[in-house]
Amino acid sequence: MAESFDVVVLGGGVIGASVAFHLTRLGCRRVLLLDRGQVAGGTTAQSSGILRTYYSVRPNVAVAKAALAMFQGFKDLLDDEEAECGIVRTGYLAVAPDGPMATALRGTVATQAELGVESRLITPQEAGAIHPWLRVDDLAVAAYEPEAGFADPTMTANSFARAARRGGAVIRQDTAATGLLRENGRITGVRTAAGDIAADHVVSCLNVWSPLLAAWTGAEIPCVATRHIVASFAADAPYTPAFPVLKDLGSALKLYSRSYGRTEILVGAGDEGDEIADPDGGTGDIPMDWVAEAGEQLAHRIPRFAEHGGFVRAWTGLYDTTPDWNPVLGPVPGLEGLSLAFGFSGHGFKLSPMIGRMLAQGALGLEPDLPLAPYRATRFAEGKPLTGAFGAGAVS
Repeated sequence: MAESFDVVVLGGGVIGASVAFHLTRLGCRRVLLLDRGQVAGGTTAQSSGILRTYYSVRPNVAVAKAALAMFQGFKDLLDDEEAECGIVRTGYLAVAPDGPMATALRGTVATQAELGVESRLITPQEAGAIHPWLRVDDLAVAAYEPEAGFADPTMTANSFARAARRGGAVIRQDTAATGLLRENGRITGVRTAAGDIAADHVVSCLNVWSPLLAAWTGAEIPCVATRHIVASFAADAPYTPAFPVLKDLGSALKLYSRSYGRTEILVGAGDEGDEIADPDGGTGDIPMDWVAEAGEQLAHRIPRFAEHGGFVRAWTGLYDTTPDWNPVLGPVPGLEGLSLAFGFSGHGFKLSPMIGRMLAQGALGLEPDLPLAPYRATRFAEGKPLTGAFGAGAVS
């Protein structure tokens, strides 16, 4: 006889761990979290960990606002004085030269204001006061979100998992799902190499491995893995969390940066990345021409790195990317008993506390605190993508 649970969550990254925690918090005790490896051992560990509500897509602002409050009250959220997410409040500074990016920035701050986010437009000179190393003479406008910052994705996911276990969930690592059980058009459980597992509901949080669902269900899964590079640089003085997270919309790569290890600057691009056919096949070598390009653009915005900067290290991570660079969340038409969560396109960590709650509520037949409908799987076929104002890439 197969094991049986009320809800099985596939994927032990920060999204899956958050879902499992929120299920138990909502009173569901028969929860199983399955991961083919270890909790937080996949793409969660590759995240840059930035927290912001700065989005041009309105539903994202609402979700990110709620998620940021959860990060800020993380110990209370998990009812655990030992719970840690590693949050560091640095503020978030976005800067743009005159043109389309400045227009998008102004519109984004207006949307944030409408939804009650503490964010404001500031002059380039004010931006320079907040970030004393910044070049501002070629900027037209800046925006500042003082409550933003960064946190630790691995720490967060493990804290969610520990809290889920304390709430009664079973966490099974090194156990890969190999398919879904199906009966009369309804998903009734999960197939694994160790045996079948029955479930009233399955929540799939498989990240870059989500395309497996197409073979398992026949559903269209508009998700590809894209490779993204981050690098760190050092100057002649420590680049500490006293500096805000920075988004340079004037750079060709739409660079983001933050303090890393309290001494270096971590730099990544808000671009489309490179599509990877097999997420298990490795991400290839890091092209040093990218490092040089990113370093040159960093040095333009923060001239101290032109004068005293040096490359330290670089690494890669994968995004589960959708055509509009926003996630697919919620039920699947014609497949009762299954909820999807994929395509976070670089946003997953910063949204994870609230997304976990919304998905848990949906799986239990409750009305989510914020609507899942904008993120529905059918929006692409309907011609209603969640298109951001900044073009393709992980800004949205």
